[in-house]
Amino acid sequence: MQSLQKVQVRLGKRSYAITIGGGILSLLGEQLTPLGFSPKIGIVSNPTVFRLYGKTVMQSLRNAGFEPFSVLIPDGEKYKTLKYAEKILTKLLQERLDRKSCLVALGGGVVGDIGGFAASLYMRGISFVQVPTTLLAQVDSSVGGKTGVNHPLGKNMIGSFYQPRLVWIDTETLKTLPRRELLCGIAEVIKYGIIWDERFFAFLEQMREKLLSLNPDVLSSVIKTSCSIKAQVVSKDEREGGFRAILNYGHTVGHAIETETRYQQFLHGEAVAIGMHMEAKLANRLKLCDKSSVIRIRKLIASYGLPADMPEGLDAERLCLHMKIDKKAESGRVVCVLPERIGAVRIEKNIDVKTISAVLS
Repeated sequence: MQSLQKVQVRLGKRSYAITIGGGILSLLGEQLTPLGFSPKIGIVSNPTVFRLYGKTVMQSLRNAGFEPFSVLIPDGEKYKTLKYAEKILTKLLQERLDRKSCLVALGGGVVGDIGGFAASLYMRGISFVQVPTTLLAQVDSSVGGKTGVNHPLGKNMIGSFYQPRLVWIDTETLKTLPRRELLCGIAEVIKYGIIWDERFFAFLEQMREKLLSLNPDVLSSVIKTSCSIKAQVVSKDEREGGFRAILNYGHTVGHAIETETRYQQFLHGEAVAIGMHMEAKLANRLKLCDKSSVIRIRKLIASYGLPADMPEGLDAERLCLHMKIDKKAESGRVVCVLPERIGAVRIEKNIDVKTISAVLS
């Protein structure tokens, strides 16, 4: 087992630790023992992840004196809906969880988002624990307390801010992750370099082969740095009053692509990768960042095998319509995070839609 790495998310009474290590799933139960939860614990997962890791987590909880049960939802973004949130809530009611109970989200971003959302609603809120098993969830969606579900009219439009009690990251779970899913996580990792830390961006340029081959030291370093950056941002602005919005870099265009293609054509990280390049091009069009930064951003995205360019057949004007009703929009005006250089971004709140359309066309 690797030595444990820890990152603290500082939010006063709602502060919590992110623990990162290899082969630590079996230690989860003993981590929960001091937190004073009721014996019965629910595990939200999907069949794929639960088949791989459910037995280990259930046994760990039993060994610590808990009585775990599982509720499984189908695997995929299209199942992150109110219907499946209700299914989870029904199971919690049937199992008679009380206010001191805990819900464990074992899986990727979909499981964490919908599991946290259900926990925030049940009895007006019970504790939940994030056990992310995809790179994207480990570096992004499990940290910061955003929970929710999708609606046919938009992604993540129904949700709540609800912080976990702890985040438990076992890097060994990435060995079973399909390569396409791994790359989606790397897209979010690249985002942190662009918005916050040019040295981290350069590290990703240099360590491509080692990261793609899941070198334990590089992987652990990348996850810790990503979580540390997100923790710093969230600690300054928990509920996205302003500053936290920098984490949405790539997501204005990315979410529009996902909505327009009905979550069928691109995984989240792939859409964000395209979005990061397009939003860098937009920044250059608005004379906010130089061409060399745009080229460098595109090169890094493409070097990891991620899509960087607008796919053929998508209508730029329709994408702009989605951006206007995106939850980041203000009074129908598109809000976009744009790079000034690698390592620094700004939030632009009144971008001419014609300019966006021209960049996307």
